[in-house]
Amino acid sequence: MMKILYFDCFAGISGDMTIGALLDLGVKHELFLEEINKLKLDGFKIEIKKKTSNSIQGTDFSVIMNNDKKEHSHEHRNLDDITKIINSSNLNDNAKKISLSIFSKIAIAESEVHGVPVEEIHFHEVGAIDSIVDIVGTAVCIDILRPDKIVSSPLHLGTGTIKCAHGILPIPAPATVKILKDVPVYSTGVKGELVTPTGAGIIKTLTDEFSNLPQMKIDKTGYGTGKRDYGVTNGITNVLRVILGNAGDVSENLYKKVPNSKAETLVMLETNIDDMNPEFFSYIVPKSLEQGALDVFMTNIIMKKGRPGTILNVLCKETDTEKFYNFILNETSTFGVRVYPLERYCIDRKIITIDTQYGKVNVKAGLKDGKIIKISPEYEECRRIAEKNNVPLQVVYKKVSEQAVRELL
Repeated sequence: MMKILYFDCFAGISGDMTIGALLDLGVKHELFLEEINKLKLDGFKIEIKKKTSNSIQGTDFSVIMNNDKKEHSHEHRNLDDITKIINSSNLNDNAKKISLSIFSKIAIAESEVHGVPVEEIHFHEVGAIDSIVDIVGTAVCIDILRPDKIVSSPLHLGTGTIKCAHGILPIPAPATVKILKDVPVYSTGVKGELVTPTGAGIIKTLTDEFSNLPQMKIDKTGYGTGKRDYGVTNGITNVLRVILGNAGDVSENLYKKVPNSKAETLVMLETNIDDMNPEFFSYIVPKSLEQGALDVFMTNIIMKKGRPGTILNVLCKETDTEKFYNFILNETSTFGVRVYPLERYCIDRKIITIDTQYGKVNVKAGLKDGKIIKISPEYEECRRIAEKNNVPLQVVYKKVSEQAVRELL
C-alpha cells in the first residue's frame, strides 16, 4: 500500500502556503511547534489561523518578527551559516537532510544566476528567519507525514516584476527559473509572483514526479492560503492544495470489480516521433514482437510544430523494460521514452484443434472458471487454407468459426 502526497499547484507555491497546507492536512500544530523550537532561533513568533480565500477555507501560516520588525542584521546569511544553524539544532537527521537539500538547490541556482561560487552566495530574502522557518518547517511536516511518494502538478507561474534585494526583477525570478529546469510549468498571465524561489526549491527537492493527479483513494485534503488576494476576476484562488491518498486501496478496489481474475503488472513504453523515415516502422514493429513484446501499436498525431508524427507504443513484461527502452533508443530517432506500469486482466486461453471441411484447424479458446466463453480461429491458419484452396479468406474464417461454435460452445 503506497501513501502518496500530491501537491496541486494551480495557484503556484510558496513556503508559507506549503506549511499552511500540510498543517491543514492534519499535521498536529503542537508537534510542529515543538520541532520548530529545536532550531534554537529567537526574535520571532508563529501564527497559525484559519482563513478563507474565495469561499475556500484553509490554514494561514505566518512567521512574525518581534515588534513587527523585519530582521536586518543577519538576513544576508550564506549556505555555510544556514548549514550550521540546522546542523546545530536538535532536529532529527531526516528533517535536517531535507532542509539542507532545499537550501542547497536554491544556493546552486543563485550561484548560476549571479556567476558567483556557491560558497560565496549570500541569501537575502531566503536567508531571513521567516524563510528559514518556512523551509525547515516544510521538512518537519514531511518528516512527520512520511509519504512513500510525492507528486506535483505542473506549476502555475505568474507574470510581471517584483522588487527585491537585487532590484526590480522579472517574474518568475531568475533563481526560480533556474531551480525549475526540467519542471513542467505554464502561465495564464496572472500578475504576481505565484511561485517564489523558496516554493520552487521546496517542490523541486521534494517531488518524485510531476504529473496530473495519480490514481489513488483520497484520504485527506489540506489547503494553505496565500497572503495576496488576486480577486475572482483573475480566475485564481490563492491557495495551495495538498492531497494525501493511498494507491494500494485503488488496486484492491480494482480486484473487487473483476471477480475471480488475476492481474499481471506490465509496462508500457511510449514515445513521439516526427523526424524518422516512416519505412523504419515496418522493421521496428516485427522486431519488437520477435524480442518478446506483448503488443506494439502506432497512433498518428500532429506534433507541436504542426508536423505529422507517430506515437510508438510497446507493451512488455516488467523484466523486459530495460531491453525495450534500449531497443527504442537504438532503433528510432527519439531522445526520450515515457515508461509507466499498468495492470492487465486476462481470461485463460488455450489452442484447440478441430476437424473442418478444410481439415484440422487450430482455434484459440478463451476460458473463464474453466468454461469456454469465446473462440477465435487462428488468422494465419485461415489465410493458409484460403490460399491453398483458392477460397475467399472471409468464407474460410466464417466456416471455421461456425464449426468451432458447434463443437466448443
